[in-house]
Order: sequence, then structure tokens, then C-alpha cells
Amino acid sequence: MSGTALRWATKHGFARMGISAAARKGDIQARYFVDPEVREDPYPFYDRIREQGPLVRGSLMWATARHDVASAVLRSDAFGVGFSDRRLPTPVALLWRLSRRTAPIGPVDPPSMLVIDPPDHTRYRRLVSKVFTARAIEALRPRIERTAEELLDGLGPRFDLVDRYAALLPVTVIADILGVPLDMRRQFLDWGTMSAPTLDLGLTYRQYRRTEIGIRRSNAWMRGHFERLRKAPGDDLLSQLVHLEGEQLTDDELLATAGLLLAAGFETTVNLLGTGAALLMHHPDQLATLKADPGLWRGAVEEMLRFDSPVQNTARVCQRPVEIAGTTLQPGHVVVPMLGGANRDPAVFTDPGRFDVTRPNAREHLSFSGGVHYCLGAALARLEGEVGLKTLFDRHPDLVIDGTPRRRRTRVLRGYASLPVAYQ
Repeated sequence: MSGTALRWATKHGFARMGISAAARKGDIQARYFVDPEVREDPYPFYDRIREQGPLVRGSLMWATARHDVASAVLRSDAFGVGFSDRRLPTPVALLWRLSRRTAPIGPVDPPSMLVIDPPDHTRYRRLVSKVFTARAIEALRPRIERTAEELLDGLGPRFDLVDRYAALLPVTVIADILGVPLDMRRQFLDWGTMSAPTLDLGLTYRQYRRTEIGIRRSNAWMRGHFERLRKAPGDDLLSQLVHLEGEQLTDDELLATAGLLLAAGFETTVNLLGTGAALLMHHPDQLATLKADPGLWRGAVEEMLRFDSPVQNTARVCQRPVEIAGTTLQPGHVVVPMLGGANRDPAVFTDPGRFDVTRPNAREHLSFSGGVHYCLGAALARLEGEVGLKTLFDRHPDLVIDGTPRRRRTRVLRGYASLPVAYQ
């Protein structure tokens, strides 16, 4: 059996069998992973989970769609994200270790910050934060504004908003951050699209193999890029990471960080821009409110993140006995905070199914997670969302959907694969 097949079996294959078996027995949580109707519109499903209780036990894991419980889990040091092969049956653990020898490094592979816990996570985040500062992000605003205008200059009266704008704006920004030549951005788009499904659980072998191809090709290019930056650094943030004084990141750590920036900084922002534009076209009264008071744009982005989060769920593994919402969880128990459901909890958000750009507490959403794993790129995503959407509708206030939008087939990441639009 090849290394790819072994990794698929231990990452997805066994989970896929377990999920399928649980779904056949009527397990409500398993339905989340297999039902295409839930993928298309997960919010009625979240309502059912929330109504069943603060923590709902399934045959494979626990889940919550309540804001207070999800927040408590995300912020508790009793939970972690780190994978441990010690929790696997011995034969499966052996296969896992064997498969890792030839594995590429993707956004959900160690040493990515998404899947490691303190103290390693603390060290990586501290080093990356040295260059990924609020001032450095805000300094990107003129470049983002200029890129948005340039992209819109090249568009005719009908175009696919995702392909021609929502995808190209964030990938251009990430290319700047990584010091990547502009003519590589379409290639990065392809690699990002290929690797994005790896965040889902229970992929088919064919799906997983495609993600590995994208990750491996990206890895190979980036390793060569690190060498180029060591010889001729630019003024980009990755060059600063490569040339940190004192304690430094290894090539594998740099690779994991660059991959995470690509996956989290690009993929989620594409979804935010596409979803935000669609929401405003579906709610012209809300767009009129923003036109009347442009000062509301920042809050409007928070409401977009709350109403239809680009990241719908995450997972935490219990590290020690802990009581959450009256339930005692044991080490090894997996809890899935359903972020999209928590963001529509009526206990926190009045009339949560209503899209309202003036909502006063929209920023209380959990779309960027919480605790030590709060999204490092949150400020960048907010900035790109605000600038990208405001520029789009300032230029084309009469923009309308012109065709049939198509959703992405991923479940963790939620957004549009295609959004045909037109303007007069």
C-alpha cells in the first residue's frame, strides 16, 4: 500500500466507514458529514442540534451549536487540537507512523498551528506575530484598494464574481505577503482549490489523493522559494520570517506557516467576499443602508461573518476530565463546536436568521474561533472584506445575480464556487 493510501486510511478512510455506519443507524451527527442537503443549507440542522441540548452526544463525537458552550470549549485549556496516534488502535497507529515518512506538509499536518498545542503552538505563534502585526496588516490597505480597483477595471458587464474578483483579490494579497511573483497567482489558486477539501472529514480516496497532489506541488515550489528569499530577501512578510534574528523557524515550520496563510488567509476570504456580495444582492435594503452610511461597512462585514460563516465548524480533543454544560468529558472525547450554529444562537443574537448590517453585537460571532487558536489572520480577512466589498459596490451599485450560483462542495469551508453577476 502506498504512503498516500495509508495516510488516507488513517486520516479519512476509517472515519468514513465509522460515519457511514453511524448514519445508517440514524446518528444525527453523522448526517452532517453525508447528507448533501445539510451541506447546501446547514442551518436547520444546527437548530436541531441546539434544540437537543447544550452538548449532543453521537456515536463518534460530541457536538454543540450553542454559543456559550462552543465559546467555553474553544477557550478552555482542557481541550486541544493536537492529534495523538496514542489514541489509535495499535495497528492503525503503526500504519500512521509509517505513512508520515513521505507525507507532504499541509494546513492540517504538523507543524501547522491548526493542529498543534502549546508549548509548540505558543512558540510558532509568537514568532509569526513578530511580523504579522496589526500595523503590518493595516499597511496593506493601499495595496488592497489598488488591487480591487485594478481587478474591477478589467471586467465587462457580466462576469463570475468568484473567478474574476473574490478569488483574485485575496490571492494577490497573499502573494504579496509571501513574496510570490504576481504571475504565480493562478497557480496558487489551483493549489489552494486542490488542497481546501483536506479540512473536511471522511474524504474519498480520490478526493484525498487530489489534495495531496496540490499540497506536494505547493511544498516543492515553496522550499525553492525559501532559498531564493534567503539569498535575495524582499520587503514581504515571509522574507522577514525567513530572516528572523535569534530563534528561527525551520523549513518545515516555514512551510506549514506559508501553507496555513494560503489556506486560512486565502480560502476563507474568498468565501467571505463571495458570500458577502451575494447577501447584499439578496438584501438590497441592507445595501441601501450602507450606501447611506458608509461608516457601517466594518460592522456589516462582522454581520456577514456571523450570518454565513466562511468556516462552519472546528474540533477540539479533551485532554483531561472537565465539566462542560453539566456533562463530564473524558480525555480523548472529541467535541465539534459548530461555529455556524453558534453564530445563530437566539440566546445571543436577536432574530438570528435575519441579515442586519446594523446589528450591534455582530462581532460576538465565533467565525474566527477563540482562545489560543483564535485566527491569526482575522484582521487581514476583515480588512479585505471591508475594502473588497465596499469597492465593488461603490463601482457597481446596481450589481445583480445573473445566473445560477453554485456552492462549494466542502463542508468545513462554506462559500460559492461560482457566482455569475451583471451590472448596467
